[in-house]
Amino acid sequence: MNPGIDLQGTFIQSVKDLGVPPGAAKALWMPLPMVLMLIGATVGVLVATWLERKISAAAQQRIGPEYQGPFGLLVPVADGLKLVFKEDIIPAKADTWLFTIGPIIVVLPVFLSYLIVPFGQNIIIANVGMGVFLWIALSSIQPIGLLMAGYASNNKYALLGGLRAAAQSISYEIPLALSVLAIAMMSNSLSTVDIVNQQSNFGILGWNIWRQPLGFMIFWIAALAECERLPFDLPEAEEELVAGYQTEYSGMKFALFYLSSYINLVLSALLVAILYLGGWHCPIPLEMITGWLGVSESDPAIQVVTAVIGITMTVIKAYLLVFFAILIRWTVPRVRIDQLLDLGWKFLLPIGLVNLLLTAAFKLAFPFAFGG
Repeated sequence: MNPGIDLQGTFIQSVKDLGVPPGAAKALWMPLPMVLMLIGATVGVLVATWLERKISAAAQQRIGPEYQGPFGLLVPVADGLKLVFKEDIIPAKADTWLFTIGPIIVVLPVFLSYLIVPFGQNIIIANVGMGVFLWIALSSIQPIGLLMAGYASNNKYALLGGLRAAAQSISYEIPLALSVLAIAMMSNSLSTVDIVNQQSNFGILGWNIWRQPLGFMIFWIAALAECERLPFDLPEAEEELVAGYQTEYSGMKFALFYLSSYINLVLSALLVAILYLGGWHCPIPLEMITGWLGVSESDPAIQVVTAVIGITMTVIKAYLLVFFAILIRWTVPRVRIDQLLDLGWKFLLPIGLVNLLLTAAFKLAFPFAFGG
């Protein structure tokens, strides 16, 4: 298997070759991954918001944005600038501290979750051995910020939105964890890199979506609920709650809610690509392609090409899922809160348990096919 490119080692060695002491080279590397993560996540959000407008317009047989830059590409930038310079208002009877901290608690765990997302064999900020467990733990913090924001706003619509967010999180978190646990059982690891590598043997036929179709459906439905996308946008539900927990927010605080929503959507799509769609691997194994071409995988140029292809494949798979999430928004009606709770507790939870038991049984019966 191609080991890929060690970005940290390559960067530090390149800086040391310029005469920089080893300690200073490592110090220069430390903030770089976090800066790249912030830039990458922000660019991903800009692309997702532009796609939201264009795909929504196509679904409604409209043109959509096209005058602000080529194909309307500058519309997300204009939206961001508008929110940055908009007046930040705190209601007179709101709890100022909780009102301010709420958006931060919502957006921070989503940003930190990008630490464990691999775009290649060594193209990852933190290859944590329990990376998937870390993501589940971080994702469970976000509803606390939503409930805090709704309570602190001193507004009945905001409070109802926060309470809905808390109830919704309880209903989807357990099925989500069960579907991830089935993947970890097959991969014998909680590391996202190990999970992707476990799918690399047979090209597209080795992807987990074929061995875990039930888990894939459970994870995708729960991910849409976590991102509060239609048909599960009950904590916002404009027709019922104005804007839910973010009714009283404006300016940069509202921008943090807006940012976290789309960052979470892109993150969920990336995780689906990693857990079920082979991550950075192509449908046809690159080892087979290099064998056909008679090229050595140890060639530095081939390693660079492999890294670029891996990043491209991961992004394409993720944004294909983002496309489907946007399409679902305009084709499926919103469910009621009781229907969502019934879906989580009476449907997804039992199916998740059955899927986990079936995975354990098949792993014992067919260890070669199920990672035994």
